[in-house]
Amino acid sequence: MSKEKEVGFNNDDSPNKTNTHLQLPSPIITRRNRTASTSERALGNPEEVGKIKSFCRERGHGFVTPNKGGEDLFIHISDVEGEYVPLPGDQVIYRLCPIPPKFEKNQAVHVRIVHLTPEKHLKWNEPPL
Repeated sequence: MSKEKEVGFNNDDSPNKTNTHLQLPSPIITRRNRTASTSERALGNPEEVGKIKSFCRERGHGFVTPNKGGEDLFIHISDVEGEYVPLPGDQVIYRLCPIPPKFEKNQAVHVRIVHLTPEKHLKWNEPPL
Protein backbone atom coordinates (compact mmCIF):
# COMPACT_ATOMS: atom_id res chain seq x y z
CA MET A 1 0.00 0.00 0.00
CA SER A 2 1.45 3.36 -0.97
CA LYS A 3 1.98 6.12 1.57
CA GLU A 4 -0.85 8.32 0.23
CA LYS A 5 -3.39 5.49 0.50
CA GLU A 6 -2.68 4.63 4.14
CA VAL A 7 -5.57 5.27 6.50
CA GLY A 8 -4.84 6.30 10.04
CA PHE A 9 -4.58 9.10 12.52
CA ASN A 10 -4.21 12.58 11.06
CA ASN A 11 -4.05 11.47 7.41
CA ASP A 12 -6.24 13.50 5.07
CA ASP A 13 -8.82 10.72 4.79
CA SER A 14 -8.89 9.92 8.50
CA PRO A 15 -12.03 10.68 10.50
CA ASN A 16 -9.70 11.59 13.37
CA LYS A 17 -7.77 14.33 11.63
CA THR A 18 -7.50 17.64 13.43
CA ASN A 19 -9.37 20.62 12.07
CA THR A 20 -8.16 23.62 14.03
CA HIS A 21 -11.30 25.57 13.22
CA LEU A 22 -13.45 22.84 14.80
CA GLN A 23 -11.61 22.43 18.11
CA LEU A 24 -13.79 22.77 21.19
CA PRO A 25 -12.74 23.48 24.76
CA SER A 26 -12.13 20.44 26.87
CA PRO A 27 -13.72 19.07 28.92
CA ILE A 28 -17.00 19.80 27.23
CA ILE A 29 -19.65 20.18 29.90
CA THR A 30 -23.20 20.78 28.83
CA ARG A 31 -26.37 21.74 30.63
CA ARG A 32 -28.04 18.85 32.31
CA ASN A 33 -31.37 17.78 30.93
CA ARG A 34 -34.03 17.71 33.59
CA THR A 35 -37.59 16.61 33.21
CA ALA A 36 -40.24 19.31 33.20
CA SER A 37 -41.53 18.17 36.59
CA THR A 38 -38.07 18.35 38.18
CA SER A 39 -37.44 21.80 36.72
CA GLU A 40 -40.84 23.03 37.93
CA ARG A 41 -40.14 21.63 41.38
CA ALA A 42 -36.80 23.51 41.52
CA LEU A 43 -38.30 26.78 40.27
CA GLY A 44 -41.09 26.47 42.82
CA ASN A 45 -38.59 26.43 45.66
CA PRO A 46 -37.57 29.74 47.23
CA GLU A 47 -34.12 31.19 46.64
CA GLU A 48 -31.64 30.29 49.36
CA VAL A 49 -28.38 31.95 50.36
CA GLY A 50 -25.05 30.26 50.97
CA LYS A 51 -21.30 30.41 50.43
CA ILE A 52 -19.14 28.39 48.08
CA LYS A 53 -17.23 25.87 50.17
CA SER A 54 -15.26 24.45 47.25
CA PHE A 55 -15.42 24.39 43.48
CA CYS A 56 -13.21 22.58 40.96
CA ARG A 57 -13.54 23.91 37.43
CA GLU A 58 -11.65 20.94 35.96
CA ARG A 59 -13.93 18.39 37.62
CA GLY A 60 -17.02 20.50 37.01
CA HIS A 61 -18.50 20.49 40.49
CA GLY A 62 -18.28 21.80 44.02
CA PHE A 63 -20.22 22.42 47.22
CA VAL A 64 -22.23 25.24 48.80
CA THR A 65 -22.64 25.69 52.55
CA PRO A 66 -26.18 26.98 53.26
CA ASN A 67 -26.38 30.05 55.51
CA LYS A 68 -29.32 28.52 57.35
CA GLY A 69 -27.23 25.46 58.27
CA GLY A 70 -27.49 21.83 57.29
CA GLU A 71 -25.51 19.63 54.95
CA ASP A 72 -23.36 21.10 52.21
CA LEU A 73 -25.08 21.00 48.82
CA PHE A 74 -23.60 19.66 45.60
CA ILE A 75 -23.37 22.08 42.66
CA HIS A 76 -22.63 21.12 39.06
CA ILE A 77 -20.84 23.45 36.65
CA SER A 78 -23.89 23.45 34.38
CA ASP A 79 -25.99 24.98 37.16
CA VAL A 80 -23.69 27.97 37.76
CA GLU A 81 -25.04 31.09 36.05
CA GLY A 82 -23.04 34.21 35.29
CA GLU A 83 -19.66 34.94 33.81
CA TYR A 84 -17.32 34.09 36.71
CA VAL A 85 -15.96 30.79 38.00
CA PRO A 86 -16.93 30.53 41.70
CA LEU A 87 -14.26 30.63 44.40
CA PRO A 88 -14.48 29.52 48.04
CA GLY A 89 -16.15 32.23 50.09
CA ASP A 90 -18.27 33.68 47.27
CA GLN A 91 -21.81 34.39 48.47
CA VAL A 92 -24.41 32.79 46.21
CA ILE A 93 -28.14 32.46 45.84
CA TYR A 94 -29.62 29.22 44.53
CA ARG A 95 -32.68 27.03 44.47
CA LEU A 96 -32.92 23.49 45.77
CA CYS A 97 -33.52 20.65 43.35
CA PRO A 98 -34.27 17.11 44.54
CA ILE A 99 -31.76 14.51 43.38
CA PRO A 100 -33.13 11.29 41.83
CA PRO A 101 -33.77 8.41 42.27
CA LYS A 102 -35.30 8.75 45.76
CA PHE A 103 -35.46 12.57 45.84
CA GLU A 104 -34.38 12.49 49.49
CA LYS A 105 -31.40 14.84 49.01
CA ASN A 106 -31.10 18.18 47.23
CA GLN A 107 -28.52 19.93 45.14
CA ALA A 108 -28.11 23.63 44.40
CA VAL A 109 -29.31 24.78 40.96
CA HIS A 110 -29.68 28.19 39.31
CA VAL A 111 -26.60 29.23 41.30
CA ARG A 112 -25.72 32.94 40.99
CA ILE A 113 -22.82 34.70 42.66
CA VAL A 114 -24.09 37.80 44.48
CA HIS A 115 -20.89 38.79 46.31
CA LEU A 116 -17.41 37.98 45.02
CA THR A 117 -14.47 37.42 47.38
CA PRO A 118 -11.55 39.85 46.87
CA GLU A 119 -9.44 37.26 45.01
CA LYS A 120 -9.15 37.54 41.23
CA HIS A 121 -11.98 35.65 39.55
CA LEU A 122 -11.57 34.05 36.15
CA LYS A 123 -14.31 34.22 33.58
CA TRP A 124 -15.51 30.94 32.06
CA ASN A 125 -13.95 31.80 28.70
CA GLU A 126 -10.49 32.44 30.24
CA PRO A 127 -8.01 29.56 30.43
CA PRO A 128 -7.33 28.20 33.93
CA LEU A 129 -4.14 29.42 35.60
